Amino acid sequence: MEAIRGCWSARELERQINSLYYERSGLSKNKEALSALVQRQAMPLQPKDIINTPVTLEFLGLNDRALVTENDLEQSILDNLQRFLLEMGHGFCFEARQKRILIDGDYFFADLVFYHRILKCHVIVELKIDKFRHEYASQLNLYLNYFKAEVMQPDDNPPVGILLCTEKGDTLVKYATAGLDQNIFVQKYMIELPTEEEIKKFISTANY
Repeated sequence: MEAIRGCWSARELERQINSLYYERSGLSKNKEALSALVQRQAMPLQPKDIINTPVTLEFLGLNDRALVTENDLEQSILDNLQRFLLEMGHGFCFEARQKRILIDGDYFFADLVFYHRILKCHVIVELKIDKFRHEYASQLNLYLNYFKAEVMQPDDNPPVGILLCTEKGDTLVKYATAGLDQNIFVQKYMIELPTEEEIKKFISTANY
């Protein structure tokens, strides 16, 4: 309940577990005061805390043959918006599809736009049906700069960009995003549940 009430990230939850908060709460004579203190001292949610890797979209009912265009993926997500929001995590609110952006007489379209009520910022999600390419990062960076200049309100935090691809090379992502907005995140998505071997491989290579 404390984690939900405080909108803790996985890192903050781990920190509280390691600090024996549950045990301290059980022994405390003033549980409400301890709870209030812990919530005040909790590390605020950061953009990196909303990133899940990989994103699993098996509930869309798609497969590699069915996934023909980005529009197919986008429409399937909108048809299953509630489950997509649950997969993305707590705090996402849907705002727009194919958000039109006008720059120097040319139109650009951001695939999906959300507002994160905890981070208090817009989250732009770009959908790709192939592996990560360096130009995808530049495209998303353009959208973030536009939102910062034209859409952000005075009490908003800077927008976050999430690029969903079928595959990504960590080295290419590193070089392609160097010098760009630090709130750009490249995530791999899967349209089928991973096999047991894929899960073992992910766990063995994950950095905690």
